[in-house]
Amino acid sequence: MNTNSNVQVSFEFFPPATEQMNETLWQSINRLSDLAPRFVSVTYGADGSTRERTHAAVARIAAETPLTAAPHLTCIGADRAEIDDIAREYWDMGIRHLVALRGDPPADATNYRPHPNGYRYAADLVEGLKKIADFDISVAAYPEIHPEAPNAIADLDNLRRKLDAGASRAITQFFFDVDVFLRFRDLCAAAGIHSSIVPGILPITRFPQLQRFASQCGASVPDWLCERFTGLDGDDATRQMIAASFAIEQVQRLQSEGINEFHFYTLNRSELTFAICHALGVRPKQAAA
Repeated sequence: MNTNSNVQVSFEFFPPATEQMNETLWQSINRLSDLAPRFVSVTYGADGSTRERTHAAVARIAAETPLTAAPHLTCIGADRAEIDDIAREYWDMGIRHLVALRGDPPADATNYRPHPNGYRYAADLVEGLKKIADFDISVAAYPEIHPEAPNAIADLDNLRRKLDAGASRAITQFFFDVDVFLRFRDLCAAAGIHSSIVPGILPITRFPQLQRFASQCGASVPDWLCERFTGLDGDDATRQMIAASFAIEQVQRLQSEGINEFHFYTLNRSELTFAICHALGVRPKQAAA
């Protein structure tokens, strides 16, 4: 049970590739399910490569937990008929929430090329999905501009198209400087975008991994944050304490600015996300009692 009824949280997981990763995922799902998230999303490989594993994870979440599963769907590597069939299958399974993304091109591709018979961009995908059924759809937003967008105005226009096509909310790429998110929120409001803009929070499990993720998606890592983690590569316990304290500062600052929705990129781990939610007042029923 969420004991702070003003705060809504959601969690992202990725489909496991090994039995050991599967065990870790399910330990995390079972622990975080006690926090009654609005939904839990399951990612989809850059080129659709995890389709079966994504589907299997979603099916198990739907069958074995009280959670609302929200599979990712992308425009990559499939034509419209295939994507429509996947969406219908999800609807028949009882899935009502999807995360609709353009998707990243495969690692060996130099740039994005739409499938010749597919949905070209996320806005087209949202429009197509809404024709199939009345899904609750989340889309992506980029506080520091999508790496392929020519400028911030074009990026905002693209976000507006996705929301106008029928998406309910936008979940942002992760960021570390809260002011980056607040400026983006204000830009959205000034541009007439009034849908919910949910901050995406990435708890820092391993700093080199975070730097790699950030460089891939154009997210900035402030020098002061690098300094906090300097010298801790071999010190897991201290690194985890620093990571938790930083993320708690981040979400509490956002909360002070009127933000009450948070989406956590868990990397299939529960510890840091659980601690951050605790600080937000999102706690299991027994803890509240």
